[in-house]
Amino acid sequence: MSEKAFHNDIFERDRSGEPVSIDDPEYPKLKEVIHRAVELTTILNTSVHNEDEIRSLFSELIGSEVDESFWVIPPFYTDFGRNIKLGKNVFINHACTFMDRGGITIEDNTKIGPKVNLITSNHPLDPAHRREVMSTPIWIKKNVWIGAAATILPGVTIGENSVVAAAAVVTQDVPPNTVVAGVPAKVIRTL
Repeated sequence: MSEKAFHNDIFERDRSGEPVSIDDPEYPKLKEVIHRAVELTTILNTSVHNEDEIRSLFSELIGSEVDESFWVIPPFYTDFGRNIKLGKNVFINHACTFMDRGGITIEDNTKIGPKVNLITSNHPLDPAHRREVMSTPIWIKKNVWIGAAATILPGVTIGENSVVAAAAVVTQDVPPNTVVAGVPAKVIRTL
């Protein structure tokens, strides 16, 4: 391990894509944030809230104030919460899962359909290292529409104005102004 990496705290290492093991001596710091996310999403998902209450809970979950134009329909699931960044006029439909340890950025005017999965974390293929997690960011540019039950995998950027079709599995960057569909997702149309 490099001298620089050795001195970074676990949050920096986790977001940088460095493998982080649950056996890491600093892992309890991550676990504390994970438990807080579970607490807040349980509150969000198990009782009825008005839009202001939902925005307040979501702001607490992500650690920054969401814009008053933001709207999410619970239930909503996340494993971390603190690495979600939202623009204006973002809509998240019900039953979405954001695994955001690698960071999820969603720019303005984005619509996310029900049951969408944004997954920034992965495990090594080597069975001896599967207790480790490697996280890389997802970036969703302006004016994107992600269809129902689509899955966006670690390290993917969705280009401006693009559409991800329902049930697509996105494993690579999506160019701007395109429609992608399928498993794995491929460009099927230019807008």
